[in-house]
Amino acid sequence: MESQPIEVTYRLQSGSHAAARAQVLALEQSIEMPAEAVTDARVLHEVVARVDDIDTQADGSALARLALSAESVGTDAGQLMNMLFGNSSLHSDVEVVDIRVPDALARVFGGPNHGIAGVRARVGAGSSRPLTCTALKPIGATPAALSAMSRTFARAGIDLIKDDHGWADQASAPFEARVAACQPAVEEANAARRDGGRSLYLPSLFGHHGQMQRQIEIARRHGVQAFLVAPMNCGVATFNALAREHRDCLFMAHPALAGSGKLAPPMLLGTLFRLFGADAVIFPNHGGRFAYAPALCHAIAHNARAAWSGIRPALPVPAGGMSVERVPEIVREYGRDTVLLIGGSLLIARERLAERAQAFVEAVHQAGQEQPA
Repeated sequence: MESQPIEVTYRLQSGSHAAARAQVLALEQSIEMPAEAVTDARVLHEVVARVDDIDTQADGSALARLALSAESVGTDAGQLMNMLFGNSSLHSDVEVVDIRVPDALARVFGGPNHGIAGVRARVGAGSSRPLTCTALKPIGATPAALSAMSRTFARAGIDLIKDDHGWADQASAPFEARVAACQPAVEEANAARRDGGRSLYLPSLFGHHGQMQRQIEIARRHGVQAFLVAPMNCGVATFNALAREHRDCLFMAHPALAGSGKLAPPMLLGTLFRLFGADAVIFPNHGGRFAYAPALCHAIAHNARAAWSGIRPALPVPAGGMSVERVPEIVREYGRDTVLLIGGSLLIARERLAERAQAFVEAVHQAGQEQPA
């Protein structure tokens, strides 16, 4: 495995005795035993994590940059998370704020199968505008209702029509019945379009790896090419495996449970979800239902698209209580290589859903045209 280390930056709540605290962290996240007990010189020099830098912050905290052995990770996404923060996540005074994965290890995980250009190609959108996305809600709706909703959204020209992440195999609309109802409705609307565009339906995957594989098989028989996955629900190793096993499919990552730990969102959502295979990454935008600050949101989007040798860029998807009225603002902030996800703000239109969905698409196209070249 690549000899270049994984560089990880941790925030220690107290800068007092930061060097000693960082050294304890280095041992905990590598060999989990006293260095004095190690008799193998190679382990001491190549496997034990190294403290490379301590930077005391104005607020009294300290940033500790550690070099972790890539050997300790192997080729498993779950093990990367374990060596990144496994035991140390149990400490209340530590959080992980940044990671740099060596290129050779990054290639093992693969990153997005298609990335920004690939998603644009699938929906027939050039580079002159952002993409649009919506969600099929509420849980409890019937396949017939979801089918009608999907058809309306596709006729309006919305690029990505995803299940709400809460959909699984509920009695009201079991997975196979839902796919069998929504995918043909989207295809029917696509067949009638004359603008060269194509909407994609993304069913939500759930359960263990075997269940998700079966769901993909079912969905692909119906013509589905893209899927919604919540990596923290199913496990990052499962998500990464699915992305590697189905390289011709698109994957959108949902942030459910991603806020329950001490992993900085730009690193987790922007960097790691992308590394593990997300072509598009949903995150809570500021000013919506969640208390994310603008700078945090911008950092997530930056990490999703930043240059990374051998790893395609992913589309940032600011979401969480967005409205059509905010479209110009969101496009100005994030630019054209963005997916705008609006759900409830469309559905509240009820009998005027088609009109509201069309207004969403037109607003995004207009805002894209107003962006500087």
